[in-house]
Amino acid sequence: MEVRENGKASQEVIFPWALASYNEQTVIIPLVKTKIGASQQELVSNSVQHLEYAFADGFKKLVTPKSKKIAVLKGNAQLEDKYIADIAKTLGEYYFIAPFTLDSVANNPKKTLQDLLSYHLIISAKPTEAFTENEKFVLDQHTMHGGKSLWLIDAVAMEKDSLYNEAGKNYAVGRDLNVTDLFFNYGFRINPVMIATPYSAPITLAIGDGSKSQFQHLNWPYSPLATATQNHPITNNINLVRFDFANPIDTLKNTVKKTILLETAPISRLEGTPREISLDLVTQPINPKDFKTEKQTLAVLLEGEFKSAFANRIKPFKTNNTKDKSAATKMIVIADGDVVKNDVVRNRPQELGFDRWTGKQYGNKEFLLNAVNYLLDDNGLINIRTKEIDVAFLNQEKIAREKTLWQLLNIGLPIALLAIFGFTFNYLRKKKYAA
Repeated sequence: MEVRENGKASQEVIFPWALASYNEQTVIIPLVKTKIGASQQELVSNSVQHLEYAFADGFKKLVTPKSKKIAVLKGNAQLEDKYIADIAKTLGEYYFIAPFTLDSVANNPKKTLQDLLSYHLIISAKPTEAFTENEKFVLDQHTMHGGKSLWLIDAVAMEKDSLYNEAGKNYAVGRDLNVTDLFFNYGFRINPVMIATPYSAPITLAIGDGSKSQFQHLNWPYSPLATATQNHPITNNINLVRFDFANPIDTLKNTVKKTILLETAPISRLEGTPREISLDLVTQPINPKDFKTEKQTLAVLLEGEFKSAFANRIKPFKTNNTKDKSAATKMIVIADGDVVKNDVVRNRPQELGFDRWTGKQYGNKEFLLNAVNYLLDDNGLINIRTKEIDVAFLNQEKIAREKTLWQLLNIGLPIALLAIFGFTFNYLRKKKYAA
């Protein structure tokens, strides 16, 4: 850490971790809360505010037994296990987590529904194949019975890796997952268009030929960096969240409460599909006039009593205890499946949110962990995150500018007052006894 004093800069080495041990188990507690673009004072302020949560989180891992179950949905070509390994490992420190395949719906839908109802939360991480009506009914009834859900959905089929070919381009097309009616009924819609914004994460490309090529970080408008505009426990004091080929979310009017968690910067544009995406875009200068002064919604929290998408309809299959309206429950929808995707290097999963090319740590993992904690009602940890602690800092420039004045006042003024007191005392004493 760099320390400035009297106009001079020095560096101090700190070890920003603590270790907590209980019953032969040890956890690491981070003491420093980093944030992209934050000043040193903001770093200190964020770290102080995060300190209570960090220790409470560490102690919870040690002393609180797991009780709630998370199902990671499979069967619709979701992300492979290696691409969600880091978030699965992190969530596994707090909850029981297991894969759950929906393929069995085709053979035994009633048993599949019954098995799914034993899970408190379902996570669908970037499905790429359409859901059947039976699968949708199972997922709908899970919500109607009070189950929580976390949806990470791509409404446009486009992968950054698909651009790394000889032509350096590919086509983005809409992706129909057959869940539009389901989501519309719950109160939101994911539009099959792409968001472009100059406030985004760079793309790293090798520029040059052969041994002379160098990796450079170039502007790339299709990786929006999302921030929170509301002070919500899920997004309070987290880093920027990186998206890739994200889609905008529209919220629809119904009785369900909706909270926007993440938005783009207030300068963006929407691009329809199908559309050619080319790496040649990095060579073109970004013109702010090509963008509109508007934000795009990327993540939404929905809370309340949901109406079944199959209410007043013929059910795909008969089952006991079918519900047309849910108990109070929650769900979070994120309009990009890559938010949960960690890099894999030499077949080894990397930390979620870490960009190995720039060395930056984005807030993807923290955001998803907070989201799951909130959905599963871990109110103790969530309430700690809502606390605001203001740290007062001295104005270093003013200190350097007025240093001499205050030294004179602190040293010279007491001496002067003492001299005046002594002179006055002696004068009065002589005058008294002279008489």
